[in-house]
Amino acid sequence: MAKQFVYFYFMKNMPKKIKEVVPMHVSYWKSQKLNNYYGGPFADRTGGLITFEAGDIASASEVAENDPFIRHDLIENKWVKEWIVE
Repeated sequence: MAKQFVYFYFMKNMPKKIKEVVPMHVSYWKSQKLNNYYGGPFADRTGGLITFEAGDIASASEVAENDPFIRHDLIENKWVKEWIVE
């Protein structure tokens, strides 16, 4: 049974590089076709939050680790947590 996960992250202060990678980040997450996917940046653009379904924490973490923001070393802090939605 699928569980709901949250990927919560804060960006490094590298606005020029972030702007270059944003299209890859958006394309990556849309291409995953994840159930119950919702996501977007914080209003101040310091990071973002993405929610989605996965079978377990390992699968959810694997999806997050392939985010272009991580591959381009633009994330300061990040967490993947199972979210119990009530």
